[in-house]
Amino acid sequence: MSVTRRGVVKGGAAGALSIALAGSLDGIFQTSAGADTGEAYGYGPLIPDPKGVLDLPKGFSYKTLSVEGDPISNGVVVPGHHDGTATFPVQGGHGQGHGGKHGSTLLVRNHEQSNNGTRAVAPAALTYDPAANGGTTTLEVDRDGNLVSQYVSLAGTATNCAGGRTPWGTWLTCEETEGFTGQTKSHGWVFEVDPYGKKTKPVPLTALGRFAHEAVAVDPHTLTAYLTEDASKPFGLLYRFLPRAHHGGYHAYQAGGKLEALNVPGVPDLSLVTEPGTRLRAQWLPVPDPSAAATSTRKQFDTVTRSQKLEGAWWGHGKAYFVCSYSKKSDGAAGDHAGQVWTYDPRGNEIELQLIFKPGGRFDGPDNITVSPYGGGVILAEDGDGEQYLIGTTRKNKPFAMARNALNDSEFTGVTFSPDGRILFANRQSDPGATFAITGPWHRLRG
Repeated sequence: MSVTRRGVVKGGAAGALSIALAGSLDGIFQTSAGADTGEAYGYGPLIPDPKGVLDLPKGFSYKTLSVEGDPISNGVVVPGHHDGTATFPVQGGHGQGHGGKHGSTLLVRNHEQSNNGTRAVAPAALTYDPAANGGTTTLEVDRDGNLVSQYVSLAGTATNCAGGRTPWGTWLTCEETEGFTGQTKSHGWVFEVDPYGKKTKPVPLTALGRFAHEAVAVDPHTLTAYLTEDASKPFGLLYRFLPRAHHGGYHAYQAGGKLEALNVPGVPDLSLVTEPGTRLRAQWLPVPDPSAAATSTRKQFDTVTRSQKLEGAWWGHGKAYFVCSYSKKSDGAAGDHAGQVWTYDPRGNEIELQLIFKPGGRFDGPDNITVSPYGGGVILAEDGDGEQYLIGTTRKNKPFAMARNALNDSEFTGVTFSPDGRILFANRQSDPGATFAITGPWHRLRG
């Protein structure tokens, strides 16, 4: 195992400073959840929402868009279980059902349901398996955060959890399942959605593997995709897909490629790593059968690095970010934590632990992630116990509360900025599912 720690110097005052900083980080993550009287970092304390929907810092506001059950057209309604989302700029009239107003944004949003929930209904040309209720919707939102139009852009898929944006401007929607009772086609695939509504076909990208997909981050330079797996018995893996295609474009991944799984020698479980700044050398092992025809992909290895609850992924700052929501020894993990944020640097072929959330702290269960255009940090959608937050971090990895679900305990999902950075979109997943457009003084980030 190759391990280095950023900023740690053996002995002397520098070493003592590093230890003190590590202790301070632990204190941040273990702050009482009930004491939101002030934020030393970020945008200040959260202000209670008079409507009891979304608490935000002073100067920020939200609009509620596209709530589960809202009518769309001809008896079609907004599906349930809002999840992973990405944004795309409107391009001069492109899209479906709108004129492509200048400054508008297109959102493609997942719906995490299999054969349950408020069904995603689309024409047969956009439906994969009629027995499945999941899929995606595409929304147009104007530059002021108002909903212009929406439609179901993919149907007949199952448990569409997260996914990822491609460098060529499409959305990869990921099925977090290996199948369900009553299915008429196999499930556990990634599908590609054209946000402009012209090229989408309900055809799985089989080369990206069949497993309980969570999210994907794509390197814009090499087109390599990094995919997370949320699974148990055994725990899931981090994969990378090396495409055969040399140039991006819709269905570039249909040309095939090689699927590999991360292995860090001497680290069978990522929960064993507890110090932010720890760097580990990566190995990549070929997946024998990406289609998992007889054996789940994660079960095809004797020696590999696993993690409980591998969740969100996003590309930013030349690295693939990926999230582990939590780890519990009681579930069979090697260690306990309430969330980790990692990066993989393809140039050095290393993963690095950026953040760790200690059990019992204010924040827990980070899930979806996006890299913020402000301050160099990230925004995390929490799926933890009790109160649910959007968690921001500063350039120095200091966490702060960006928003709180004031309505119920449903998780946040689909956190993503508009292409111009003016609007932060996020979803409340259920009871009912809703999409929010959040605006405010983003440049006033402290810390």
